[in-house]
Amino acid sequence: MDKTEIIYLVFCAVILVALVFDLGLLSKKNHIVTLKTALIQTCFWVFLSLAFCTFIWVLNEGGNGKTDAISYISAYLLEWSLSIDNIFVFIIIFNFFKVKPINYSRVLLLGILMAIIFRIIFIAIGTTLVARFDWVMYIFGVFLVYTAINMFKSDDQSEFQPEKNWALKVLKKIMRTTDQEPKGRFLIVQNKKVFFTTLAMVVVMLGLIDIVFAIDSIPAVFSIIPDPTKKMLIYSSNIFAVLGLRSLFFLLQGAANKFNYLQQGIAIVLLFIGVKMLINKWVHMPTSISLLVIVVCISGSIFYSIWHKKNEAQDAVH
Repeated sequence: MDKTEIIYLVFCAVILVALVFDLGLLSKKNHIVTLKTALIQTCFWVFLSLAFCTFIWVLNEGGNGKTDAISYISAYLLEWSLSIDNIFVFIIIFNFFKVKPINYSRVLLLGILMAIIFRIIFIAIGTTLVARFDWVMYIFGVFLVYTAINMFKSDDQSEFQPEKNWALKVLKKIMRTTDQEPKGRFLIVQNKKVFFTTLAMVVVMLGLIDIVFAIDSIPAVFSIIPDPTKKMLIYSSNIFAVLGLRSLFFLLQGAANKFNYLQQGIAIVLLFIGVKMLINKWVHMPTSISLLVIVVCISGSIFYSIWHKKNEAQDAVH
């Protein structure tokens, strides 16, 4: 068994054990997740991600262990920061469908599992394209630059309207739905016909909306890990970030309006990564530079948002 097979085996084992632990011990059905529980869950997933990063480093010590570990943690932090932006859209969807807090955890879990399936498919397609066609990276680069400019100029949190979103329109066309109170159910039988409840629609919508986010995030990860033979690093960093999304949702749901400038920070990161892709043939930047840019831009935008809110509050008092 070579090192790559060992990494795959350990990764699958860690994910399975972690999900059992998360669902069995940290999550309870029909239970509102408290801030304390959310903090424990978030720390749990972050610790696992960092532990897996250490495992990659140690396993390949003497070889590319340090380089792979830096690539992994850079990709993880990028996906993690993009996930924060996703959460604000999730909050809007939950409020629009009037999902009760008691159902948040179950709905998020199913939606995130759908998202993981889509991510695996996207990464498989992406690595195949990159391996066969070098010029795909330039397309990714141009797309990320275009996305970053649009993201910097707009406010997606306020503009996102579920009632006008393409995902909801598709669901209403292909699913027999009902607005009846779901009472925690995903399906309701009426007159011998099966109807999907609003909870089921939210689950599917979360999965479909993640496709849009994946279109941005997957190309960005390829800038950090351009080698298509290192799919494991892409898979693991992506999936660990997505699995931590549920606990992060509960941790940040009360602070959605405090990070007004986070989107601009993410836009700068995507712009940097897009430009990096376009000039990589002539100017090679080490992954450590990408890691530094991600940390500085995301943390800087969060702290600036908090500082700006604090100043606004003080001005309002005076």
